[in-house]
Amino acid sequence: MTAVDVAIVVTGFLTATLSGVAGLGGGTILIGVFYALGMAPAEAVSLFAAVQFVANSSRTFAYLRHVEWHAAGWFLLAAVPSTFLVAPFVADIDADIVRLVLAGLILASLAPGRAERAALPPRPAFALAGLLNGSIGMFVGATGLVVGRLFFRPEWGKQTTIGTLALTQTLGHALRVIAYGVVGFSAFTRPLLLASLAAAVVAGTAFGKRLNGHVSEVQFAALFKWILIILSLKLAFDGAKGLLWN
Repeated sequence: MTAVDVAIVVTGFLTATLSGVAGLGGGTILIGVFYALGMAPAEAVSLFAAVQFVANSSRTFAYLRHVEWHAAGWFLLAAVPSTFLVAPFVADIDADIVRLVLAGLILASLAPGRAERAALPPRPAFALAGLLNGSIGMFVGATGLVVGRLFFRPEWGKQTTIGTLALTQTLGHALRVIAYGVVGFSAFTRPLLLASLAAAVVAGTAFGKRLNGHVSEVQFAALFKWILIILSLKLAFDGAKGLLWN
């Protein structure tokens, strides 16, 4: 493994820890790092989907007794067709456009009011989450910050939200791995990096679960926000530079 691969594995552990504590957002940082390192969308998203399938599977298992299973059915109802309808177009997307879109989504997720409870009724909210996961998720890879608020139900506690979001993200990433494979982009072309990343995110998830409840939410939220801001600015700069000067 190269020094860059080692850095990716360490980042995977740290971002999984963040998701273990917050329930979402760590994957967005990880895919952002992939793009910041210059990966093409097909390579970045296929690898990311396989790794995040493992990460979210472990998070789902950790919060299994809190999962609301009916949400997954409505999620899949929209995620399955949208994923496979979009899959044939993934090879044609410009990486710089993806960087700009991802930067915009990150900044939009930090806008005031994002922490409010979802306004849509449960079933439409879960179906919309599946639609977004299967469409823009095929290009940007991470959708937790985009669809996460759709799972902030007033009748759910934090652990139910984390567990149910983890389950639907697991299903979404599984669909992406399959869809990318169907159109010729295997997630298993770098098996050592994939295995190392998978182990790192499982360890990070377990560590984040142990930290949950023992971390200052105010300090954690501030740190998390600044990480996302810096990453989004980096992605926006790289995307704009690529479009304007290449």
